[in-house]
Amino acid sequence: MSTRLIELVENLPRSRVALLGDLMMDRYLYGNAERLSPEAPVPVLHYQREELRLGGAGGVAADLAALGATVRVVGVVGADDGADLRKHLIQCGADPGTLVAVTGRPTISKVRLVGLAQHRHPQQMMRLDFEDPSPLDDTTCQRVLENLRRVLGEVDLLCIEDYNKGLLSPDLCRAAIEMARAAGVAVLVDPASIDDYAKYAGATALKLNRTETEKATGLAMGNEPQYAQAGTWLIERLGLEAAVITLDKNGAFLATRDGERRWLKTRQRHVYDVTGAGDMVLAMLAVARCAGASWTESVALANVAGGLEVERFGSVPVTPQEIIAELLSEAHEHLGKQRTLERLLPELAHHRAGGKKIVFTNGCFDLIHLGHIKYFQFAKQQGDLLVVAVNTDCGVRRLKGDKRPIISEEDRLSILEELESIDYLIRFDDDTPLRLIEMIRPDVLVKGADYAKEQVVGWDFVEQYGGRVALAPLIDGRSTSALIRRILEAHGR
Repeated sequence: MSTRLIELVENLPRSRVALLGDLMMDRYLYGNAERLSPEAPVPVLHYQREELRLGGAGGVAADLAALGATVRVVGVVGADDGADLRKHLIQCGADPGTLVAVTGRPTISKVRLVGLAQHRHPQQMMRLDFEDPSPLDDTTCQRVLENLRRVLGEVDLLCIEDYNKGLLSPDLCRAAIEMARAAGVAVLVDPASIDDYAKYAGATALKLNRTETEKATGLAMGNEPQYAQAGTWLIERLGLEAAVITLDKNGAFLATRDGERRWLKTRQRHVYDVTGAGDMVLAMLAVARCAGASWTESVALANVAGGLEVERFGSVPVTPQEIIAELLSEAHEHLGKQRTLERLLPELAHHRAGGKKIVFTNGCFDLIHLGHIKYFQFAKQQGDLLVVAVNTDCGVRRLKGDKRPIISEEDRLSILEELESIDYLIRFDDDTPLRLIEMIRPDVLVKGADYAKEQVVGWDFVEQYGGRVALAPLIDGRSTSALIRRILEAHGR
């Protein structure tokens, strides 16, 4: 599936998404926390700097924009202090033109005190919330719905992000879903942690976590049959097309009206901060569905995006390039290292976009010995990714005669696949690797020191665009020819 997922992310369209939800500003106050207060046994934070980020539905807007979507944001802000939120929405690429300013109601803000001691990672010490979660008045609700009505004719999908902060009352939520469905717009909901989910009835899909699922359904969530039972409950009670239940480090469970029940597991992560992970999952689901991905493909991509999010501090959007890099890494695990040229070139292009330096070398690599191992280690040290081109059996016979290779092409590649220093393997049948070098355009071209630089095929082409040639030192007595001679001598031939 990794190849299909990479193709989906490579070709993400400019999705048009409306976002309705509780908008917030996340304020991070950073400082040193290296002593206790003399007044009480509490840490003293010596202020150094402040950082502002979008939170709540604002975080979803930033995530959607980072994934290339055009985002129309519908919601409320304070009449006097929503300027920062509007400014950050514009900076991330979202359109805040349909926000409603409410007098006497603060823009929701979460202030986090973040301490750093002895040069360790920053740690959140305390959070201070500014909010008024009381329901909006009828006049404001009507203004919000009217703004939503204006944008629904211009979008492909509606995301609803509910933090139970007073905006998405049962009446407003039901009206928004009915309005969207009447306009032929799919609705993805990230629900609040509440007992009654009736207000989400008629949505296309819900994206919720394990705790929210247990609270809403009253069902245990300890194993796969229980996940399936909860997914079925949600679909049947709310009339959904799909339910996506996130399971933290265990991935996500997908249930669909068509009968699919699938647990999509994910790789283990170093969890640094879970803030914003659910927002990123919702954004990726939305963009993937707009791109024509199936529910299974959408959840698989959301797993990757959410996993990358928990490895960073705070709510920081994940880009398509980062998702592709992660998928490429997973593809290595599942597909191995061998590639065709057609598949290798786009993968290398994505690695380059991420700042990786590509190293190239080639050879027959018949009878692998210590000299080869040291050669590959040297080559890998010249950059970030090592591509090794291997002569086919026919190519080796043309170069070295009918008695070579000793080891078949398939076996040689299978052995090289197990070497840690090699990232990609590609076979070639030409007499020289020049065509490959011209297509791959490596940053570094490696050959053994038994060659002069001017004898290395492709050296002038590589240097012409700013690359370089590196000559690997030889190890005395370590060569395939020497090894064959010793074997023949040992057997009296």
